[in-house]
Amino acid sequence: MYKHRQTGTVWRRNLFLLWLIAAAVWPAGGEDPVIVYITNSGRRYHREDCSSLRRSRVPVTLGDAVQSGYEPCLICDPPVLASRSPSRSGIYRVSREKPLSCEGVEFSRLVRAEVIDHIDGDTIRVQISNPPEELRTLETVRLIGVDTPETVHPRRGLETFGREASDFTKSRLLGRPVYLAFDWELRDRYGRLLAYVYTQDRRCHNAEIIRQGFGHAYTRYNFHFMEEFRRMEQEARRAKRGLWGTASTKE
Repeated sequence: MYKHRQTGTVWRRNLFLLWLIAAAVWPAGGEDPVIVYITNSGRRYHREDCSSLRRSRVPVTLGDAVQSGYEPCLICDPPVLASRSPSRSGIYRVSREKPLSCEGVEFSRLVRAEVIDHIDGDTIRVQISNPPEELRTLETVRLIGVDTPETVHPRRGLETFGREASDFTKSRLLGRPVYLAFDWELRDRYGRLLAYVYTQDRRCHNAEIIRQGFGHAYTRYNFHFMEEFRRMEQEARRAKRGLWGTASTKE
């Protein structure tokens, strides 16, 4: 008799726990909830197959994750609430936000894209899923503030260190996700998108080209990080990195 009563109590308690779980993840309006995953220690939410979930995964609704202060993962690109969508909140412009350095941007606000082709060291083609209003799904991106030796120019042909600069960009970006920030001008006269391109390790590829000596700071037009890029070029020149170590550019 006691065992039967105890079994009934356990069954009712388990049923109540299941009801609590259902109430937590199922919206009152009857619509299917968007489920994302958080970890025991991180402050970002993820898709179910994200590599960041190797150690722990806790399913929660997207609304609860956002309300609790979790930010979207920068690797798996999970869904976002409509009010937080880049197409509604605008693009990230360094000229407006004024970060102190190119590595100081608000990475979570950048536009995610996939590099589908590269043209040369300072120009790539990207695909953007659900692009903001100002952008297109397929874009040719000209990197801001940097100029690399030519490889495909119709008149100048292949310039010294052009192939090396092109291969550097190809090896770091092609087939990988990147994150785009913008400046005063969104496009050049050819319609190309002007952007600072960030890799998943949060490094600005525009700056890396200059640091490693694969190109120089392009100062013909003003841009937010101009002085920072100039200093990087001076350091690369002194260290004779990349093209600054070739015979044609030695001072």
